Amino acid sequence: MKITEFVPGERIVWLVLDNYFNFTEDKTEWKDTQVIFEVSRKGDKSEIRFTQSGLVPEYECFHVCSNAWGSYINGSLRSLITTAKGRPNQKGKGDGKKASL
Repeated sequence: MKITEFVPGERIVWLVLDNYFNFTEDKTEWKDTQVIFEVSRKGDKSEIRFTQSGLVPEYECFHVCSNAWGSYINGSLRSLITTAKGRPNQKGKGDGKKASL
């Protein structure tokens, strides 16, 4: 991931430079897509709009990825914002990495 745009309190955009899925035939479906978070005011609250530009229904991972993003945003990110504690993924087998939300 590479941050390509950052406006504090308004917008952040990441470009996916590389990707590997072990559950799709095309292991690089996310490569060159953009992960976009836009923040705006809605009354006395904040609204976060999420888009993954370039992730299209024709991709094998589209429905799985859409559902996973929904879970992260409505679960872990909401918890991180409201309680200061997100719910990151557990360590994956052999990858030593954790999700950041």
